[in-house]
Amino acid sequence: MTVHREADRGRSGEAGLTLVRRLDGELGAQWARVRGRLRDEVGEVEYRTWLKQMTLAEAEEDEVTIVLPTRFLRDWVRSHYGERLKSLWGAENPRIRRVTLRIGAAAVDGLAEEVSPVSHGRPPPETIVSAPLPPTRPGAGRGANGHAAPNNGRSDPRADAARAEFAGTVDPRFTFATFVVGKPNEFAYACARRVAENDRAQPGFNPLFLYGGVGLGKTHLMHAIAWAIRERMPERVVAYMSAEKFMYRFISAIRSQNTVEFKEQLRSVDVLMVDDLQFLIGKDNTQEEFFHTFNALVDAGKQIVVSADKSPSDLSELDARLRTRLGCGMVADIHATTFELRIGILQAKAALAGMLVPQKVMEFLAHKITTNVRELEGALNRVVAHGQLVGRPITLESTQEVLHDVLRAQDRRVTIEEIQKRVAEHYNIRLTDMSSARRARAVARPRQVAMYLAKQLTSRSLPEIGRKFGNRDHTTVMHACSRIADLMQRDSAFAEDVELLRRMLES
Repeated sequence: MTVHREADRGRSGEAGLTLVRRLDGELGAQWARVRGRLRDEVGEVEYRTWLKQMTLAEAEEDEVTIVLPTRFLRDWVRSHYGERLKSLWGAENPRIRRVTLRIGAAAVDGLAEEVSPVSHGRPPPETIVSAPLPPTRPGAGRGANGHAAPNNGRSDPRADAARAEFAGTVDPRFTFATFVVGKPNEFAYACARRVAENDRAQPGFNPLFLYGGVGLGKTHLMHAIAWAIRERMPERVVAYMSAEKFMYRFISAIRSQNTVEFKEQLRSVDVLMVDDLQFLIGKDNTQEEFFHTFNALVDAGKQIVVSADKSPSDLSELDARLRTRLGCGMVADIHATTFELRIGILQAKAALAGMLVPQKVMEFLAHKITTNVRELEGALNRVVAHGQLVGRPITLESTQEVLHDVLRAQDRRVTIEEIQKRVAEHYNIRLTDMSSARRARAVARPRQVAMYLAKQLTSRSLPEIGRKFGNRDHTTVMHACSRIADLMQRDSAFAEDVELLRRMLES
């Protein structure tokens, strides 16, 4: 392998450095075959997610060096595929005894990758070191059909600035390949795939609005969409940010008197993704700016993806115009996880990390930690780390010992079923009245109290609470909460009664 560096520091007053790596035909062909066999073994999806960004950097005597653009990818490939890479190289070239993985300088240079087809027998004589970043000009990458996208020699400075600004905001761990699909999230997953796999915004899917409780996978799907679009169509500019980041950037633009540039940069993207939109509630000026950005992008045929903890209709404190527009596309709910889905998530995380966890431990965790996938994954990490650090096998007893604080907190959490049972006993009505169609005041008032307490003491959304009370509409739950809150203000005895129920449930 020979490495050529050309530096031209005087032309047009700009400093530049071009790095081109040339592989001799034999070594290049060996590397192409190693990649091809690895792709065949792991499958196309896993290969594109974890291995596509590998680049051969150098070969000296009995060692080859492969570079990856990030520390995370380097560590992942080393732990999961290091031995296999060494074995494949040894089969291709018996002289190679060591394979070194490192973070490559090529990732900083931001050069694009050209992967030679293995079926051609040998690669082209020149292989350019790769990076996961999109190309530096719109259209400079490759489109969905695999051919270079024309740009007619023109570059949009605003799109260039947006691409550079948002290039590093997507986490490579959160892909469709690592998302565990089950009944509670299959619709949201299908919608996300639909958006990611189309070259332009689909009429019925713009915007795509994902909503659900904390830790159920909204952010994972958002990152997966961005990652998939960048992989398929690197010429498209994808901007992902949290609602808080959007607000911060807007305020910074106002302070620096640079709002025009802020507006132009956001309006130049092809896909805008905003996570946790509920945090814009109460920020009227930021809502106004997002509203105008939303309209400009939709009118231009650009895709918008938004997530929040509630559906658009339940974000009552959000600007009415914005709520209406958010609800006009595809709204997908991510429901609370089932036991089967939680088991699947634990098994997938353990397999990806190379962890050996007994099935009984996984079942125990899936039974005990039911509301938040992040807590579930964190609990699994703690159990495994404890076993590795103290050198003990993972057992049900050690799991209970390590997670005593988490399990105690979970045991204190109140369920809607428990609230219904306690309120029914307190008001001396039947438990079945909580979901019945009876509207007598002696039944309706306790039912409203139970709905109010469910809203106050659980993380369930209004539609979820309504389903627990005889499949009632979320507006019925809203009315019940408003009615009970009003009665508590006007009737101190009634307020004490509700507060007593609350303390009994929390104790």
